[in-house]
This record gives sequence, structure tokens and C-alpha cells, in this order.
Amino acid sequence: MDMDPVTNREQGLQQALSKAQITMIGLGGAIGTGLFLGSGLAIGYAGPGVLLSYVIAGFIAVVMVFSLSEMAVVHPTAGSFGIYAETYLNPWAGFMVRYTYWLAQVIAVGGEAVAVGLYMSFWFPEVPVWMWSIGFASILLYFNSRSVGNFGTIEYWFAFIKVAAIVVFIIVGASTIFGIGQPATGAANLTGLPGGFLPHGLGGVWMGVIIGIFSFNGIEVIAVTSGETKDPVTAIPAALRTMAFRLFLFYILALAIVVSFVPWTETGAKVITQSPFVKVFEHSGIRHAAGMMNFVVITAALSSMNTNVYLCSRMLFSLSRGTYAPAFLGRLSSNGTPVAAILVSGGSILAAAALSVVTPLAYNYLFGVALFGAIIVWITILVSHLSFRRHHGKAALPVRMPLFPYMQIAGLLLLGAILVTMGLDTEFWNISWIVGVPWLGVVTLAYFAWKRRHRDAVPLAVSADRAA
Repeated sequence: MDMDPVTNREQGLQQALSKAQITMIGLGGAIGTGLFLGSGLAIGYAGPGVLLSYVIAGFIAVVMVFSLSEMAVVHPTAGSFGIYAETYLNPWAGFMVRYTYWLAQVIAVGGEAVAVGLYMSFWFPEVPVWMWSIGFASILLYFNSRSVGNFGTIEYWFAFIKVAAIVVFIIVGASTIFGIGQPATGAANLTGLPGGFLPHGLGGVWMGVIIGIFSFNGIEVIAVTSGETKDPVTAIPAALRTMAFRLFLFYILALAIVVSFVPWTETGAKVITQSPFVKVFEHSGIRHAAGMMNFVVITAALSSMNTNVYLCSRMLFSLSRGTYAPAFLGRLSSNGTPVAAILVSGGSILAAAALSVVTPLAYNYLFGVALFGAIIVWITILVSHLSFRRHHGKAALPVRMPLFPYMQIAGLLLLGAILVTMGLDTEFWNISWIVGVPWLGVVTLAYFAWKRRHRDAVPLAVSADRAA
């Protein structure tokens, strides 16, 4: 198979990440404030039925990431799903999905930077939020610009702290529910409250799926690391198997303890003021539970920022190498990192953070692009994989997703249904359509403007006989 243009275009990055590091990076990308804080919103929609919500969201995430990994093993490249869309669909798709993903991650990191400042106010209320935001963002930009090995090490320990906190939470919660060393609280809250297990019916469960999807968003980072992994053919599939199991276990067990231990009417809310995890720790009698949980949430936010800065820079780097962005963004430093792409992304992140503080209304519209973009990216990945398989036919592949194409079709139908639901919801989620659809229009116009200026550019689209 001659696919050199796919990987060769982005050569120069260091292949320094180990299997252990990319496993923890993947976990860190999917375990963040969406679990520690956002789960309260999902519980508010679904009640104890939130367990079903996250099972459905987890299924979609697993289908997406295994489909993505199948392509990543064949074409280990930093542009990842953007390159695959450009290659197996068309150049517009690759252009659109990378710029959409870049903007979505910039907005997400901007929000996390502000969140870290707010969390630090728990201990230092006299220090302005913006100082913490700029300080932590600058530190993470520095470490990202050093080497990918530094990034991998830092993210490994960030993710380790989050995973350790969840394990402790599960142990403490289970011992309280089952009465290990203390009176048992039991699990009556699962079905004993008004409305039972599904207080808002299947409609509430479905709304909880939306929160679940955004909680899992970030898991696709594993494929982006493929261009900087020591042995992607063996490391990525092994990391994915381990990560998928742990992720499912952590989310389902942790949420099962939350809705069993504390009445969902107390932990679920449309406006989150306290993590449902804090309530469990407080009831356990552990001293300084709120402070410890605040530390964990800060770590989760910093981990998310660290990972997303990495993602943003690699998307800009990939766009530049494809001539879709200025050439200087594709240049590498002596240690093999795209410093210019990191700094430009960092400046955009700080602008998004400032916008979220100065004009929250404008930031809400930006956030709508991020919400819409997250679903569009996952849909593009699954469609690209369908084309990938069609081009490769029955050729031997290092990794093959089972039950193809039924799993991919199921994932696409569910994601499409989520998009429609978001568009019909007039309370909050429809903002994603209000700004997301015009964003796709702007990106499309930008692509055709680029195309007119680069008429001689050679697309990466492949033919079936060349890919076989």
C-alpha cells in the first residue's frame, strides 16, 4: 500500500510517547470536569437513569475511538482524523474538521482556564481569577513547547491523580453503601424516590446522553498521539483496550455510587453549584473533603487544558503542512515540537478565556460552536472509517473493528439523533445549531477561497486500487 503522502507530510515530530503514557493521556482526555461537575447536570435530566445515559454515550465513544484507532495504526499522523477525512472523503472535509476541532478545543481550554482561576479562589479569594488563568496557561504552554516527552510525563501524572481520586471515591462510596466499617446506607435511592429509576422517563435518559457525549469528548486524543508514539502498531490498540475498559468502569461505577448514595434530587441540578462527588466524601466523615475534591477538580481542569493545548497545536501543525494555514505554523523546533502552533493556540485560548469573563453572552455563542463541532467531528470520523474500509477492501489490517459496519452505522444514527435533539431543545442546546451551522458556512467559504489561491495543490484523496 503506497500511502506515503499521508504520513510523510507531517514528518519531524518526535516519536517519544510510550503505551503507558498514551493510555493515561486518553483517560485524562475523557475524565475531567465533565465527570466531577457536569455529571450533576446529567443526573438532573435523568435521575438514576443516568447510568443508562452513560452506557449509551460510552457505546458511541467506544465505536468512534476504535474506528479511529484502526485508521491511526495504518496512518500514524498528528493530523489524525483531519488527514483521514481529507484522504478518504475529500479535502473540504479535512479542512473543515480540523479547523472546527481546533476552535472547539480553544474554546474548551479558555473555559477551563477560567474554571481553574475560580477553583483557586476557594483557597485564595483575594487573588483575581485572571491571574490564575494566565499563570497556569503560561506554565502549560511552556511545558508543551519543550518536548512531547515532557507533555507525556506531565499528563501521565495529572491523569494518575484523577484516576486515583475516582478509585478512592469508589472504595469510600461502596464501603458506605454496603456497610463496611460503618452502618450501611443501602441503594434505596436508585428506585425508592418518586418516579423510581426513571423519574423523567426515557426522554430524560436521552438528554443525559448529550452530557455523556461531552464528558467523553477528548478520548480521540489517542489517535492524535499516533504520530508521536514509539510503536503505534502495537501501542495504540493495547492502550485503547485498556483505556476503554477502565473508562467504562470508572464512569459507571462512580455514577452508580453517586445516585445510590445521595438522592438524585440533591445531586442533580440545571445549575451546578457543587460536585456530587463532594457530597459523598462529606458524608463519609473524611476531614477536609471539600478541599481535597477542589484539588482533584483543579487537577482535572489542568489536565484537560494540557491535553487540549497539545490537540490545538497538532491540528494547526497539520493544517500548515497541508498548506491550509501559514507555513510558519508547520515548523518544528530543535526538540521536534511545533512551537509556533502552540503559541498561536495559546494566544487564542487566552482570548477565549478573556471573552468568557468580559462578555459571557458572546462566549456562550462560541461555546455553541464547540458543542456542535464535537458532534460533527465524531460523525466525520465514523464516515471516514466507512470510506477507509471500502478503499482497503479485504486487505490485511493491523487492527480490525468487529461487527463492521453495523457498529459504525449505529453510532452515526445515535449521533445524528443527538444533533436533532440539540436543535429542537429551546432551553439551552439549540444555541449549538444557531451558531454551529453558520460556522460550517464560514469554514466552507474559507476553504473555497483557499482553493482558488492554491489551484495546483495535490489532494490526498485515494483511489480503491491505490489503497489496496
